[in-house]
Amino acid sequence: MMLFSRNNNKLAPGIEEKIKKYRRMGCTVPTRKMIKNEEQIAGIRESSKINTGVLDHVAQHIKAGMSTEDVNTLVHEYTLAHGAIPAPLNYEGFPKSVCVSINEEVCHGIPSKDVILRDGDIVNVDVSTIYNGYFSDASRMFLIGDVSPERRRLVDVTRECLELGIEAARPWGFLGDIGEAIQEYAESNGYSVVREFCGHGVGIEFHERPEVEHVGRRGTGMLLVPGMIFTIEPMINMGKPGIFIDEENGWTVITEDEKPSAQWENTILITEAGVERLTW
Repeated sequence: MMLFSRNNNKLAPGIEEKIKKYRRMGCTVPTRKMIKNEEQIAGIRESSKINTGVLDHVAQHIKAGMSTEDVNTLVHEYTLAHGAIPAPLNYEGFPKSVCVSINEEVCHGIPSKDVILRDGDIVNVDVSTIYNGYFSDASRMFLIGDVSPERRRLVDVTRECLELGIEAARPWGFLGDIGEAIQEYAESNGYSVVREFCGHGVGIEFHERPEVEHVGRRGTGMLLVPGMIFTIEPMINMGKPGIFIDEENGWTVITEDEKPSAQWENTILITEAGVERLTW
């Protein structure tokens, strides 16, 4: 079955009819804007390749003694050298090219020459790239030096949450399938899921609909249709789920109990056969 008709703008009849069937059943279905055409998918794939390259570049160089500003420089220079633009830079006033969040920082850590990576830290590096007008988004956790078993386990379980979320994302399934898979696994391991931040559509803009929550119930939420592209990015806390935003910079999100948090993120494409992971 073809996803799009020959004009590349109109959904193929089989896809269109299936969406209509689910709508008649009372399901929430995506708008046409949320379903990318072949040209858009190709552009987002190319952006995603650079985004993955940025994270690979960080992985080769990140170490204790570096400042988070050093990480920002790695990201900024690699991105520009590949003809792309760092999406976070100046986005709604964000001053840097990447988010670098350490230990109890959940997300949106602002790089600084005064913040030094130290032995035992767990660090999330969240990279977003614009290439030829197309957006991609992913993050990885990095272990700095000799990390405690407790923190290593948090990082591992969070990655497993991402994998289970991707596994649950299937054509003609529902967003709630993703949320339940993540929430169930995180909580069964004694962790909590951050509710205030979620995954999102991406590709034509930095943040698009739908919102992809990391808690939920199977069989609920928006229908997943081939052509949808979005991020899954669970933020898992070692302690309670509560968070607050640093009043000094207005960006960095921190766990309320100041226990560690971890996050992994990928951009995925729903296909007729399953899922294509666009970023790593």
